Amino acid sequence: MSKAIEVESLSKLYRLGLVGRRTIAEDLNKFWARIRGKEDPYLKVGESNIRSIKGTSDYVWALKDINFEVDHGERFGIIGKNGAGKSTLLKILSRVASPTKGKVRLNGRVASLLEVGTGFHAELTGRDNIFLNGAILGMTQSEIKKKFDSIVDFSGVERYIDTPVKRYSSGMYVRLAFAVAAHLEPEILIVDEVLAVGDAEFQKKCLGKMHDVSEKEGRTVLFVSHNLQAIRNLCQKAIILDQGELHANGSAEECLRTYNDLVREIKINVDTEINDFTHRRGKGNIRMSSVEVTGLDGTTRFVFKRGERVFFRLKYNVYKEMSGLTITIAMLSGISRESIALVHHVLTENTLMPGDTGELLVEIEGLDIKPGEYPLYFELRDAKYNEYSKDVIDDLTPPLIVVNGDEELGETFNPGKPSGYFKVPSKIVISEIIPGGYLKKAL
Repeated sequence: MSKAIEVESLSKLYRLGLVGRRTIAEDLNKFWARIRGKEDPYLKVGESNIRSIKGTSDYVWALKDINFEVDHGERFGIIGKNGAGKSTLLKILSRVASPTKGKVRLNGRVASLLEVGTGFHAELTGRDNIFLNGAILGMTQSEIKKKFDSIVDFSGVERYIDTPVKRYSSGMYVRLAFAVAAHLEPEILIVDEVLAVGDAEFQKKCLGKMHDVSEKEGRTVLFVSHNLQAIRNLCQKAIILDQGELHANGSAEECLRTYNDLVREIKINVDTEINDFTHRRGKGNIRMSSVEVTGLDGTTRFVFKRGERVFFRLKYNVYKEMSGLTITIAMLSGISRESIALVHHVLTENTLMPGDTGELLVEIEGLDIKPGEYPLYFELRDAKYNEYSKDVIDDLTPPLIVVNGDEELGETFNPGKPSGYFKVPSKIVISEIIPGGYLKKAL
Protein backbone atom coordinates (compact mmCIF):
# COMPACT_ATOMS: atom_id res chain seq x y z
CA MET A 1 0.00 0.00 0.00
CA SER A 2 1.41 3.43 -0.97
CA LYS A 3 2.02 6.10 1.62
CA ALA A 4 0.24 9.45 1.69
CA ILE A 5 3.57 11.29 2.07
CA GLU A 6 7.08 9.98 1.40
CA VAL A 7 10.12 12.16 2.07
CA GLU A 8 13.56 10.88 1.05
CA SER A 9 16.89 12.61 1.82
CA LEU A 10 15.21 16.01 1.66
CA SER A 11 17.51 19.04 1.97
CA LYS A 12 17.05 22.77 1.42
CA LEU A 13 19.96 25.18 1.03
CA TYR A 14 19.48 28.93 1.34
CA ARG A 15 21.88 31.68 0.45
CA LEU A 16 22.14 34.45 3.03
CA GLY A 17 21.88 38.04 1.88
CA LEU A 18 21.32 39.01 -1.75
CA VAL A 19 20.83 36.22 -4.27
CA GLY A 20 23.08 36.47 -7.32
CA ARG A 21 21.98 35.72 -10.86
CA ARG A 22 23.12 32.74 -12.92
CA THR A 23 24.08 32.86 -16.55
CA ILE A 24 21.91 31.09 -19.15
CA ALA A 25 24.63 28.46 -19.57
CA GLU A 26 24.64 27.74 -15.84
CA ASP A 27 20.83 27.44 -15.80
CA LEU A 28 20.95 24.99 -18.72
CA ASN A 29 23.66 22.92 -17.02
CA LYS A 30 21.61 22.84 -13.82
CA PHE A 31 18.48 21.78 -15.75
CA TRP A 32 20.36 19.05 -17.62
CA ALA A 33 21.80 17.68 -14.36
CA ARG A 34 18.33 17.60 -12.78
CA ILE A 35 16.63 15.66 -15.58
CA ARG A 36 19.49 13.11 -15.45
CA GLY A 37 19.03 12.74 -11.70
CA LYS A 38 22.42 14.29 -10.96
CA GLU A 39 23.39 16.75 -8.25
CA ASP A 40 23.38 20.47 -9.02
CA PRO A 41 26.91 21.18 -10.37
CA TYR A 42 26.81 24.66 -8.83
CA LEU A 43 25.68 23.54 -5.36
CA LYS A 44 27.66 25.36 -2.68
CA VAL A 45 28.95 24.05 0.63
CA GLY A 46 26.56 25.17 3.34
CA GLU A 47 26.59 25.17 7.13
CA SER A 48 24.13 23.74 9.62
CA ASN A 49 21.36 26.09 10.70
CA ILE A 50 22.79 26.94 14.14
CA ARG A 51 21.92 30.52 15.02
CA SER A 52 23.96 30.58 18.21
CA ILE A 53 27.30 30.71 16.40
CA LYS A 54 28.77 32.95 13.74
CA GLY A 55 28.92 31.41 10.29
CA THR A 56 31.77 31.35 7.82
CA SER A 57 29.68 30.49 4.75
CA ASP A 58 27.09 32.48 2.81
CA TYR A 59 24.95 29.34 2.60
CA VAL A 60 22.93 27.58 5.30
CA TRP A 61 21.04 24.27 5.34
CA ALA A 62 17.49 25.02 6.48
CA LEU A 63 16.83 21.27 6.12
CA LYS A 64 19.43 18.51 5.89
CA ASP A 65 18.77 14.88 4.91
CA ILE A 66 15.18 14.52 6.20
CA ASN A 67 13.49 11.11 5.85
CA PHE A 68 10.00 10.08 7.01
CA GLU A 69 6.71 8.57 5.80
CA VAL A 70 3.08 9.29 6.64
CA ASP A 71 0.31 6.72 6.16
CA HIS A 72 -3.09 7.49 4.64
CA GLY A 73 -5.53 8.71 7.31
CA GLU A 74 -2.76 9.44 9.82
CA ARG A 75 -2.54 12.55 12.00
CA PHE A 76 1.13 13.51 11.97
CA GLY A 77 2.80 16.23 14.05
CA ILE A 78 6.00 18.20 13.46
CA ILE A 79 7.73 19.51 16.59
CA GLY A 80 10.68 21.86 16.98
CA LYS A 81 11.72 25.23 18.31
CA ASN A 82 11.75 28.40 16.21
CA GLY A 83 14.16 28.13 13.29
CA ALA A 84 14.23 24.31 13.34
CA GLY A 85 12.97 24.08 9.74
CA LYS A 86 9.30 23.24 10.30
CA SER A 87 7.83 25.94 8.06
CA THR A 88 10.43 25.30 5.35
CA LEU A 89 9.44 21.62 5.33
CA LEU A 90 5.74 22.45 5.02
CA LYS A 91 6.41 24.91 2.18
CA ILE A 92 8.20 22.17 0.25
CA LEU A 93 5.41 19.66 0.94
CA SER A 94 2.88 22.28 -0.20
CA ARG A 95 4.90 22.90 -3.39
CA VAL A 96 5.44 26.55 -2.43
CA ALA A 97 9.21 25.97 -2.38
CA SER A 98 11.37 23.38 -4.11
CA PRO A 99 13.99 21.20 -2.39
CA THR A 100 17.69 21.57 -3.11
CA LYS A 101 18.17 17.81 -2.87
CA GLY A 102 15.99 14.79 -2.18
CA LYS A 103 12.49 13.68 -3.18
CA VAL A 104 8.92 14.22 -1.95
CA ARG A 105 5.99 12.02 -3.03
CA LEU A 106 2.45 13.19 -2.25
CA ASN A 107 -0.35 10.76 -3.09
CA GLY A 108 -3.50 12.86 -3.19
CA ARG A 109 -4.77 16.41 -3.42
CA VAL A 110 -3.13 18.79 -0.95
CA ALA A 111 -4.71 21.76 0.87
CA SER A 112 -2.37 23.93 2.93
CA LEU A 113 -2.88 26.56 5.59
CA LEU A 114 0.59 28.02 6.09
CA GLU A 115 0.41 31.76 6.76
CA VAL A 116 -2.22 34.43 7.24
CA GLY A 117 -2.68 35.98 3.80
CA THR A 118 -1.82 32.97 1.63
CA GLY A 119 -4.29 31.03 -0.49
CA PHE A 120 -6.90 33.80 -0.90
CA HIS A 121 -7.13 36.70 -3.35
CA ALA A 122 -7.40 39.84 -1.24
CA GLU A 123 -9.68 41.69 -3.70
CA LEU A 124 -12.21 38.86 -3.95
CA THR A 125 -15.03 38.29 -1.48
CA GLY A 126 -15.11 35.38 0.92
CA ARG A 127 -17.71 33.69 -1.32
CA ASP A 128 -15.55 34.07 -4.44
CA ASN A 129 -12.48 32.75 -2.64
CA ILE A 130 -14.33 29.63 -1.56
CA PHE A 131 -15.18 28.81 -5.19
CA LEU A 132 -11.66 29.76 -6.34
CA ASN A 133 -10.00 27.41 -3.85
CA GLY A 134 -12.39 24.61 -4.73
CA ALA A 135 -11.59 25.02 -8.42
CA ILE A 136 -7.85 24.92 -7.65
CA LEU A 137 -8.43 21.60 -5.87
CA GLY A 138 -10.21 20.28 -8.97
CA MET A 139 -13.78 20.38 -7.65
CA THR A 140 -16.78 21.28 -9.79
CA GLN A 141 -19.10 24.19 -8.92
CA SER A 142 -21.87 21.79 -7.93
CA GLU A 143 -19.50 20.00 -5.52
CA ILE A 144 -18.45 23.29 -3.97
CA LYS A 145 -22.07 24.46 -3.62
CA LYS A 146 -22.87 21.33 -1.60
CA LYS A 147 -20.10 22.25 0.87
CA PHE A 148 -20.69 26.02 0.83
CA ASP A 149 -23.15 26.28 3.73
CA SER A 150 -21.01 24.00 5.92
CA ILE A 151 -17.92 26.13 5.23
CA VAL A 152 -19.67 29.39 6.08
CA ASP A 153 -21.30 27.94 9.20
CA PHE A 154 -18.00 26.52 10.48
CA SER A 155 -16.10 29.76 9.87
CA GLY A 156 -18.66 31.98 11.57
CA VAL A 157 -18.21 34.82 9.05
CA GLU A 158 -21.62 34.58 7.35
CA ARG A 159 -22.30 38.30 7.80
CA TYR A 160 -19.12 39.17 5.88
CA ILE A 161 -19.11 36.44 3.24
CA ASP A 162 -19.75 38.95 0.42
CA THR A 163 -17.08 41.38 1.69
CA PRO A 164 -13.57 41.41 0.13
CA VAL A 165 -11.26 39.42 2.39
CA LYS A 166 -8.77 42.30 2.48
CA ARG A 167 -11.18 43.87 5.00
CA TYR A 168 -11.16 40.78 7.25
CA SER A 169 -9.29 40.70 10.53
CA SER A 170 -6.55 38.08 10.80
CA GLY A 171 -8.83 35.95 12.97
CA MET A 172 -11.70 36.07 10.44
CA TYR A 173 -9.28 35.29 7.63
CA VAL A 174 -7.91 32.21 9.36
CA ARG A 175 -11.40 31.02 10.30
CA LEU A 176 -12.53 31.07 6.68
CA ALA A 177 -9.23 29.73 5.33
CA PHE A 178 -9.31 26.72 7.66
CA ALA A 179 -12.97 26.05 6.95
CA VAL A 180 -12.26 26.04 3.22
CA ALA A 181 -9.20 23.80 3.55
CA ALA A 182 -10.96 21.30 5.83
CA HIS A 183 -14.28 21.06 3.96
CA LEU A 184 -13.17 20.93 0.32
CA GLU A 185 -12.06 17.31 0.70
CA PRO A 186 -8.31 17.29 0.10
CA GLU A 187 -6.66 13.92 0.71
CA ILE A 188 -3.83 15.68 2.59
CA LEU A 189 -4.41 18.66 4.91
CA ILE A 190 -1.32 20.65 5.96
CA VAL A 191 -1.74 23.13 8.83
CA ASP A 192 1.03 25.35 10.22
CA GLU A 193 1.02 27.40 13.43
CA VAL A 194 -1.26 29.91 11.68
CA LEU A 195 -4.18 28.56 13.76
CA ALA A 196 -2.65 30.36 16.73
CA VAL A 197 -4.23 33.56 15.37
CA GLY A 198 -7.68 32.27 16.25
CA ASP A 199 -9.21 32.29 19.71
CA ALA A 200 -9.05 29.26 22.00
CA GLU A 201 -12.64 28.20 21.26
CA PHE A 202 -12.07 28.21 17.50
CA GLN A 203 -8.78 26.32 17.88
CA LYS A 204 -10.55 23.62 19.84
CA LYS A 205 -13.12 23.46 17.05
CA CYS A 206 -10.34 23.14 14.44
CA LEU A 207 -8.59 20.36 16.34
CA GLY A 208 -11.89 18.49 16.52
CA LYS A 209 -12.42 18.93 12.79
CA MET A 210 -8.91 17.69 11.95
CA HIS A 211 -9.52 14.63 14.12
CA ASP A 212 -12.82 13.95 12.36
CA VAL A 213 -11.52 14.29 8.78
CA SER A 214 -8.79 11.82 9.64
CA GLU A 215 -10.76 9.36 11.77
CA LYS A 216 -14.06 9.35 9.86
CA GLU A 217 -13.03 10.32 6.33
CA GLY A 218 -9.59 8.70 6.12
CA ARG A 219 -7.73 11.89 5.20
CA THR A 220 -4.16 12.66 6.21
CA VAL A 221 -3.38 15.61 8.50
CA LEU A 222 0.06 17.19 8.89
CA PHE A 223 0.11 19.57 11.86
CA VAL A 224 2.74 21.97 13.21
CA SER A 225 2.25 23.69 16.56
CA HIS A 226 4.20 25.07 19.50
CA ASN A 227 1.26 24.00 21.64
CA LEU A 228 2.54 20.62 22.79
CA GLN A 229 -0.76 19.69 24.38
CA ALA A 230 -2.49 20.12 21.01
CA ILE A 231 0.10 17.82 19.40
CA ARG A 232 -0.50 15.25 22.09
CA ASN A 233 -4.29 15.38 21.82
CA LEU A 234 -4.44 15.30 18.02
CA CYS A 235 -1.47 13.45 16.56
CA GLN A 236 -0.69 9.74 16.45
CA LYS A 237 2.89 10.06 15.21
CA ALA A 238 5.40 12.90 15.02
CA ILE A 239 8.92 13.97 14.15
CA ILE A 240 11.25 16.41 15.89
CA LEU A 241 13.31 18.85 13.85
CA ASP A 242 16.36 20.46 15.43
CA GLN A 243 18.60 22.91 13.55
CA GLY A 244 17.29 21.62 10.24
CA GLU A 245 17.95 17.94 10.98
CA LEU A 246 15.69 15.05 11.96
CA HIS A 247 16.16 14.47 15.70
CA ALA A 248 13.44 11.87 16.35
CA ASN A 249 10.69 9.96 14.54
CA GLY A 250 8.05 7.91 16.34
CA SER A 251 4.78 8.06 18.23
CA ALA A 252 3.57 11.47 19.39
CA GLU A 253 4.00 10.43 23.04
CA GLU A 254 7.59 9.32 22.49
CA CYS A 255 8.46 12.48 20.57
CA LEU A 256 6.99 14.74 23.27
CA ARG A 257 9.12 13.03 25.92
CA THR A 258 12.18 13.26 23.68
CA TYR A 259 11.54 16.93 22.99
CA ASN A 260 11.19 17.57 26.70
CA ASP A 261 14.57 15.89 27.29
CA LEU A 262 16.08 17.84 24.39
CA VAL A 263 15.07 21.15 25.88
CA ARG A 264 16.25 20.10 29.33
CA GLU A 265 19.69 19.34 27.91
CA ILE A 266 20.10 22.62 26.05
CA LYS A 267 23.48 24.12 26.85
CA ILE A 268 23.34 27.42 25.04
CA ASN A 269 25.87 30.21 25.27
CA VAL A 270 23.29 32.96 25.44
CA ASP A 271 25.92 35.71 25.92
CA THR A 272 27.65 34.81 22.64
CA GLU A 273 24.39 34.52 20.73
CA ILE A 274 23.06 37.85 21.97
CA ASN A 275 26.29 39.71 21.27
CA ASP A 276 26.48 38.22 17.77
CA PHE A 277 22.87 39.18 17.03
CA THR A 278 23.08 42.32 14.89
CA HIS A 279 19.47 42.81 13.75
CA ARG A 280 18.36 44.55 16.93
CA ARG A 281 15.46 46.92 17.42
CA GLY A 282 16.10 50.46 18.59
CA LYS A 283 19.07 52.65 17.75
CA GLY A 284 21.67 51.12 20.03
CA ASN A 285 21.20 53.44 23.01
CA ILE A 286 21.15 50.38 25.29
CA ARG A 287 22.02 46.76 24.61
CA MET A 288 21.50 43.60 26.62
CA SER A 289 24.73 41.61 26.73
CA SER A 290 23.42 38.58 28.63
CA VAL A 291 20.09 36.93 29.39
CA GLU A 292 19.83 33.89 31.67
CA VAL A 293 16.90 31.81 32.87
CA THR A 294 17.70 29.82 36.00
CA GLY A 295 16.18 27.84 38.81
CA LEU A 296 16.67 28.41 42.52
CA ASP A 297 20.10 26.73 42.41
CA GLY A 298 21.34 29.16 39.72
CA THR A 299 21.59 26.49 37.00
CA THR A 300 20.51 27.59 33.53
CA ARG A 301 17.42 25.71 32.37
CA PHE A 302 14.17 26.27 30.52
CA VAL A 303 11.90 23.55 31.93
CA PHE A 304 10.07 24.31 35.19
CA LYS A 305 7.38 22.62 37.22
CA ARG A 306 4.19 24.56 37.57
CA GLY A 307 4.40 26.85 40.62
CA GLU A 308 8.22 26.71 40.73
CA ARG A 309 10.35 29.81 41.26
CA VAL A 310 11.89 31.25 38.09
CA PHE A 311 14.81 33.69 37.90
CA PHE A 312 15.74 35.96 34.97
CA ARG A 313 19.18 37.59 35.03
CA LEU A 314 19.91 40.38 32.53
CA LYS A 315 23.11 42.35 31.92
CA TYR A 316 23.13 45.57 29.90
CA ASN A 317 25.39 48.31 28.58
CA VAL A 318 24.42 51.93 27.91
CA TYR A 319 25.89 53.57 24.78
CA LYS A 320 23.88 56.80 24.53
CA GLU A 321 22.24 59.04 27.11
CA MET A 322 18.86 57.71 28.26
CA SER A 323 16.02 59.16 30.35
CA GLY A 324 15.61 56.39 32.92
CA LEU A 325 15.14 52.64 32.49
CA THR A 326 12.08 50.37 32.13
CA ILE A 327 12.12 46.56 32.07
CA THR A 328 9.53 44.29 30.43
CA ILE A 329 9.53 40.49 30.47
CA ALA A 330 6.67 38.68 28.76
CA MET A 331 5.66 35.29 27.35
CA LEU A 332 3.48 34.26 24.42
CA SER A 333 0.57 32.10 25.51
CA GLY A 334 0.55 28.51 24.28
CA ILE A 335 -2.72 28.74 22.37
CA SER A 336 -3.73 32.33 21.61
CA ARG A 337 -0.11 33.52 21.23
CA GLU A 338 -1.09 36.71 23.03
CA SER A 339 1.49 38.45 25.18
CA ILE A 340 1.43 37.64 28.89
CA ALA A 341 3.36 40.34 30.75
CA LEU A 342 5.24 38.90 33.71
CA VAL A 343 7.08 42.12 34.54
CA HIS A 344 6.61 45.71 33.39
CA HIS A 345 8.30 48.20 35.70
CA VAL A 346 10.08 51.56 35.62
CA LEU A 347 13.36 50.90 37.42
CA THR A 348 14.57 54.50 37.53
CA GLU A 349 13.80 57.89 36.00
CA ASN A 350 17.35 59.13 36.56
CA THR A 351 19.48 59.76 33.46
CA LEU A 352 21.72 56.91 32.31
CA MET A 353 24.99 57.93 30.68
CA PRO A 354 27.19 56.25 28.04
CA GLY A 355 29.46 53.70 29.70
CA ASP A 356 26.96 52.79 32.41
CA THR A 357 26.46 49.06 32.91
CA GLY A 358 24.07 47.08 35.03
CA GLU A 359 22.81 43.68 36.03
CA LEU A 360 19.21 42.88 36.99
CA LEU A 361 17.78 39.85 38.74
CA VAL A 362 14.05 39.20 38.37
CA GLU A 363 12.53 36.59 40.66
CA ILE A 364 9.05 35.22 40.03
CA GLU A 365 7.92 33.24 43.02
CA GLY A 366 5.35 30.62 42.15
CA LEU A 367 4.79 30.86 38.37
CA ASP A 368 1.28 29.39 38.29
CA ILE A 369 0.69 28.92 34.58
CA LYS A 370 -0.86 26.18 32.48
CA PRO A 371 1.62 23.54 31.23
CA GLY A 372 2.96 24.27 27.76
CA GLU A 373 5.67 25.98 25.75
CA TYR A 374 6.03 29.76 26.05
CA PRO A 375 8.44 31.84 23.91
CA LEU A 376 10.10 34.60 25.94
CA TYR A 377 10.32 38.36 25.32
CA PHE A 378 12.79 40.69 27.05
CA GLU A 379 12.82 44.47 26.63
CA LEU A 380 14.79 47.35 28.14
CA ARG A 381 13.89 50.93 27.22
CA ASP A 382 13.91 54.41 28.72
CA ALA A 383 11.26 55.59 31.18
CA LYS A 384 9.64 57.85 28.56
CA TYR A 385 8.94 54.95 26.17
CA ASN A 386 11.06 56.38 23.38
CA GLU A 387 10.87 53.92 20.48
CA TYR A 388 14.56 54.45 19.66
CA SER A 389 15.89 54.01 23.20
CA LYS A 390 15.16 50.31 23.57
CA ASP A 391 16.57 46.83 23.09
CA VAL A 392 14.49 43.68 22.54
CA ILE A 393 15.46 40.00 22.79
CA ASP A 394 12.58 37.76 21.70
CA ASP A 395 13.88 34.81 19.70
CA LEU A 396 17.35 33.94 20.96
CA THR A 397 16.62 31.85 24.02
CA PRO A 398 14.69 28.56 24.02
CA PRO A 399 11.06 28.88 25.11
CA LEU A 400 10.07 28.44 28.73
CA ILE A 401 8.45 25.01 29.15
CA VAL A 402 6.10 24.46 32.08
CA VAL A 403 5.26 20.92 33.16
CA ASN A 404 2.67 19.83 35.68
CA GLY A 405 4.50 18.80 38.79
CA ASP A 406 6.18 15.40 38.43
CA GLU A 407 3.84 14.28 35.66
CA GLU A 408 4.77 13.87 32.02
CA LEU A 409 4.99 16.78 29.59
CA GLY A 410 1.67 18.04 28.35
CA GLU A 411 -0.56 17.15 31.30
CA THR A 412 -3.42 19.51 32.03
CA PHE A 413 -4.09 21.32 35.28
CA ASN A 414 -4.16 19.43 38.54
CA PRO A 415 -7.68 18.62 39.79
CA GLY A 416 -9.33 21.56 41.48
CA LYS A 417 -7.11 24.18 39.85
CA PRO A 418 -8.64 27.04 37.82
CA SER A 419 -8.91 26.47 34.07
CA GLY A 420 -7.42 29.80 32.92
CA TYR A 421 -4.00 30.12 31.39
CA PHE A 422 -2.39 32.39 33.90
CA LYS A 423 -2.64 33.18 37.58
CA VAL A 424 -0.81 36.28 38.80
CA PRO A 425 2.45 35.24 40.51
CA SER A 426 2.35 35.54 44.28
CA LYS A 427 5.55 37.60 44.39
CA ILE A 428 7.83 39.41 41.96
CA VAL A 429 11.18 40.81 43.03
CA ILE A 430 13.43 42.89 40.77
CA SER A 431 16.89 43.54 42.14
CA GLU A 432 19.86 45.49 40.88
CA ILE A 433 23.20 43.77 41.40
CA ILE A 434 25.70 46.36 42.57
CA PRO A 435 29.50 46.07 43.10
CA GLY A 436 30.30 43.64 45.90
CA GLY A 437 27.41 41.36 45.00
CA TYR A 438 24.79 43.03 47.17
CA LEU A 439 21.24 43.21 45.90
CA LYS A 440 19.26 46.41 45.91
CA LYS A 441 15.55 45.72 45.61
CA ALA A 442 13.86 47.72 42.88
CA LEU A 443 10.35 46.40 43.45
